[in-house]
Amino acid sequence: MTDLSVLWLPIVLSAVLVFVVSSIIHMATPWHRNDFPRMPNEDRVRDALRPFAIPPGDYMVPKCDSMAEMKSPEFAEKLRQGPVLMATVMPNGMMAIQKSLVLWFIYSLVVGLLAAYVAGRALPPGVPYMRVFQIVSVAAFLGYAAALWQMSIWYCRSWEVTLKSTVDGAVYALLTAGCMAWLWPR
Repeated sequence: MTDLSVLWLPIVLSAVLVFVVSSIIHMATPWHRNDFPRMPNEDRVRDALRPFAIPPGDYMVPKCDSMAEMKSPEFAEKLRQGPVLMATVMPNGMMAIQKSLVLWFIYSLVVGLLAAYVAGRALPPGVPYMRVFQIVSVAAFLGYAAALWQMSIWYCRSWEVTLKSTVDGAVYALLTAGCMAWLWPR
């Protein structure tokens, strides 16, 4: 067993590496450029929705409140007529990118911390690089990627977007594992 307190440097360094590489992936490459295509007749849709002043949040349309309502002919007709959608409404104005970046860095710290915890419970100091790499890469992959799949399974998010994000998660997991294995106590 390896004490978590001796792993603070690889935890922080792996979060910094993931932060930098994810910034490069999202800002300097076209990899995610087409993840969210433009809605047809975007301006007309915006004009039609604006008077409702929908507060920020996640919505489902049409929405039923019970299993009985879900089985009703009226609800079935709403589904047939469409549109059927799930939407996230964000606050008006520019996105608060600074807040998102801070939260992403904190998330990367948490994934690194959890991966270090798993590896620290499983491995003593002085184990070979590849053994640390194997344990940490799996734990970090679960934190960065596997949790995304349920969005495609349950909420119809594009599998292409989920697959690209899974590749990103694999890269982040490998960076985390490499950093942890490199700085693992001897």
